[in-house]
Amino acid sequence: MTVDDTGSGTGAHPAPDGDPDRTAGSASDASGARAERAENRARGNAPGRPGAQGADPVEDPLALRLEQLILGAERRYTPFQAARSAGVSMELASRFWRAMGFADIGQAKALTEADVLALRRLAGLVEAGLLSEAMAVQVARSTGQTTARLAEWQIDSFLEGLTEPPEPGMTRTEVTYPLIELLLPELEEFLVYVWRRQLAAATGRVVQAADDEEMVDRRLAVGFADLVGFTRLTRRMEEEELGELVEAFETTAADLVAAHGGRLIKTLGDEVLYAADDAGVAAEIALRLIETMANDETMPELRVGMAFGTVTTRMGDVFGTTVNLASRLTSIAPRDAVLVDTAFAEEIIRTGEAPVSEAEAAEAAATAEKEGEEPPSYRFALQPMWQRPVRGLGVVEPWLLTRRPEG
Repeated sequence: MTVDDTGSGTGAHPAPDGDPDRTAGSASDASGARAERAENRARGNAPGRPGAQGADPVEDPLALRLEQLILGAERRYTPFQAARSAGVSMELASRFWRAMGFADIGQAKALTEADVLALRRLAGLVEAGLLSEAMAVQVARSTGQTTARLAEWQIDSFLEGLTEPPEPGMTRTEVTYPLIELLLPELEEFLVYVWRRQLAAATGRVVQAADDEEMVDRRLAVGFADLVGFTRLTRRMEEEELGELVEAFETTAADLVAAHGGRLIKTLGDEVLYAADDAGVAAEIALRLIETMANDETMPELRVGMAFGTVTTRMGDVFGTTVNLASRLTSIAPRDAVLVDTAFAEEIIRTGEAPVSEAEAAEAAATAEKEGEEPPSYRFALQPMWQRPVRGLGVVEPWLLTRRPEG
C-alpha cells in the first residue's frame, strides 16, 4: 500500500515503481507497463498480502485458491479504493497496513472486504475517542508482529510436517488445500480462545495494581536464563541438531515459567526472558530451570540472573534499569547458578522466604526449639558475593540464590 491518495489513475502522479518522471498521463504502452510492474510487485514484495510468489509474474492457481480460502473473500480493491470504502485517508490507511507488517503494493487490485472492514474498525475506534491515532497504530503493530510470528511458525513447522504426502505419487500441493480447509476454523477458534484467556489474565494483573502509576510502571521480578557456551555449540553442531536443541530449551523454559506462575516475555534462541509479580515465584522458576537442565545430558549448562524493581511494559515487552541489571547479572553468573540483585534479595527476605543470614536462621531455630515452637521455614538461601562494577550500572552487589535443604 502506498501513500498516494490522488485517485485510481486520473491525473499525474508517480508511477508504482516510484519514478517521478513517469506519470499517469503517459502513452498507453507506458501505462500498461506500469500496471504490469505494479502487479508484479504485489506478487513479489508483499509478504502476507495476496500473491507473494517471489519474482515469478505468473501466480500459482493453488496459491490464489488458498488465499481465497484463508481470507474468505476475493480480491476486489486497490489500496486507494479500500481506503475510500473504509472512509479513511490513504495516508492513515498506509500507516495502519504498514504497522500490521504488510508491504506496499502500489495500486494493484489485491484487497478484500475484510481489509476494508479492518481499516473501518480501527478508524472507528479513533473517531469514537476510544483510541488515539497513535494508539490505534500501536494496536495494529503489536497484533501484526505477534500474529506474523505465529503464522510463520505454523507454516514452517506445523503445516509443513502435516502436508507430507500420505501416498507415493501425491504432491504436497494436493494435500495442502483440504488440510487447511479442515484446520482453519479449528485453529481460528483456538486462537480466539487463547487470546481471550491471556487478555483476562493480563487485565486481572493490571487492575490489582496498587495505584494508577503502577498500572504502567510496575514492580516486577525479571529473570534471564542463558545457555552457557551456545556460540561454541553453533560451530560444532549441525543446523538441524541446533534447531532441535533450541526448541527443546524454549519449550522446557516456557512450560516451567507458565506452570509456576510466571510470564514468558520472549525467547532469543539461547536465552529466555521471563517476569513474575512475586519474587518468590521468579526464584522458584530460576532454580527449577537450573535443576531441570542439569538433569538433561543433552542440554548445555545454564545460568540465570534476576532483578526486582520498577519495570516499564510496552507491547508485551519489558524495559528499564531492572531489566538491564538482570541481563548483566546473567552474564556474570557462574554455570548452573542463579544471581540476584540486592533489591531481589531484600524482597524475598521481607516476604519470609529467605533468612537474612544462615546465622540468623540457626538462632531463630534454636529459640523456637527452646520455646517449644515450630522453627521458621525458609525456601531459599542467599549468599552475598563480591561487589563488582557492571557496565552502565555502576557497582552492584550480587547475591547467590540457592534452595535451602529441607529439614
